[in-house]
Amino acid sequence: MTTKQRIWLGILAALVIGGIVLALPPVWSRVSFHASEIYADVKYALFPPEKSMFTPGQSTPDSIASAVAATLTAMAPTASPTLQITLLPNEPSPTPTITPTPLPSRVLLTGTRPEPQTWNNCGPATLSMALSFYGWKGTQADIAPILKPNDRDKNVMPYEMVDYVNTHTDLRALTRIGGDLNTLKLLLASGFPVVIEKGFEPANLSEGWMGHYNLVIGYDDSTQQFTTQDSYLLIRQEDWQHSQGIQIAFADVEKNWRAFDFVFVVIYPPEKQNDVLNALGPLGDEMLAARAAYNRAVAETASLTDVRDRFFAWYNVGSSSVALQDYAGAATAYDMAFNTMPQISEKLRPWRMIWYQTGPYFAYYYTARYQDVVNLATQSLDAMSEKVLEESFYWRAQAELALGEQSAAIDDLNQALAVHAGFGPALDLLSQLGVAPTGS
Repeated sequence: MTTKQRIWLGILAALVIGGIVLALPPVWSRVSFHASEIYADVKYALFPPEKSMFTPGQSTPDSIASAVAATLTAMAPTASPTLQITLLPNEPSPTPTITPTPLPSRVLLTGTRPEPQTWNNCGPATLSMALSFYGWKGTQADIAPILKPNDRDKNVMPYEMVDYVNTHTDLRALTRIGGDLNTLKLLLASGFPVVIEKGFEPANLSEGWMGHYNLVIGYDDSTQQFTTQDSYLLIRQEDWQHSQGIQIAFADVEKNWRAFDFVFVVIYPPEKQNDVLNALGPLGDEMLAARAAYNRAVAETASLTDVRDRFFAWYNVGSSSVALQDYAGAATAYDMAFNTMPQISEKLRPWRMIWYQTGPYFAYYYTARYQDVVNLATQSLDAMSEKVLEESFYWRAQAELALGEQSAAIDDLNQALAVHAGFGPALDLLSQLGVAPTGS
C-alpha cells in the first residue's frame, strides 16, 4: 500500500469513526444544540427579524365592537398609544373571611432531579424536573416526542404540559394566568413546585428576547429571592447533577414573568387537589384567574414606565380578554401592543412573541379580521430561521378559508402537519374539508 493510499484510508477511517461518535445521542444533542445556535445567529445577523414588525391593517367591525362599547373605549393611536378600559368587577369575598395562616419566611423544596435541556427543549426538560419531585423516573427524552414530535418546534404551550401530565402519568396538573409572587409562595409553602413561563435573554447569545420555562422550588424573604431550576443554565454548570438551584430576585421574577401574563403550571397527586385549590384561592377558578389577570394588565398599561413592559401589559390585556372570550376587546388591546412595538429599541423587541402566545390569531379571526391573521402569520413565519410554527400555519389556513382561498389553506394545513405530525386542529379541519393529509 502506497503512502497516498494510507493517507486516504486514514481520512476515511476518521470520517467513519467521527460519524459513529456524532451519532451517539449525548454527543449529537450537544453538537446539534450549538450548531443550531450558530445557524440562527448567522441567519438573524443577515436578516434581522427585529426590523420586521406586524402592523395591524384592519379595524374591528362596528357590529362587533359595539358589543363591548360599555367596557372598551378606543382612542386614536398616537406615538404613545392610550386606551381607556373599564376594569371588570371583582368577585365578592367569601364570607366569613378566614384569616390565612402566615407564610413561612423561607421554603426550599428538595428532591427535584436537575436536568439540562437538549437543544430547543426547555419545556420537556422543565416538565421532567417538575415530575421528578414526585418520583417520576422518566426524562425529557420521554416527554419530547409527545409534546413536540418535531425537535425544531419552538415552543410547548402550558396546556400541552397539563395534557401530558393528565394523560401520561398518575399525577394531575392545572394551568392558570394571573399569578403573582404571593401565589408562588403559597404553592411552595403548601409543598408544590411551580412551573412558570417567562421572558429570557441569554447573556451569551445575540438572539435577543425569547420565552423560557423555569421550575420554582423555593423562596427566601430575607434575601428577596426565589430558587429555581433552569434547564438552560444547567447546561453551563459543570456539576449540574448536584445543582440546588439558582437564586433570582423577586423583582426579576415578576418583571420577566409579566411577558407571559403571569402563567403557571402546578403538578400534584390527585389526592392533593384540594390542597392546591386552597392555596390558589380565587385563582383556582379559571375565569376568576383570567379576570384577575385582565384587571392587573389594565392597571399596568397605565402604571408601567418602561415601553417594553407596557407592550407586555397591552399584550396581556389581549390575552386575558381572549380567555374571557371578549375577542373585540382583545383585538383592540393587541393593536395597542403591536403599535407600541416600534417604540422599543430594536435589540430589545420581543419579536418572537407569537411563537409562544397565539391570542392575536383568536382575536383577529373571531372579529373577522382575516387579512390581519394572514399578515401576522406570514410575517411571523418569514422572520424565523426555520418555518416551524404549526399554530401559525393553522390560523393562516383558517383565515384563508374565510377569504375563499381553499387551495392555499389546504397547503398550510399540510405544512402544519409537516411541522407537527398528528397536530389535531389541522387534521380536524382537513377532515371537515373532505381532504386527506398529504402522504396519507
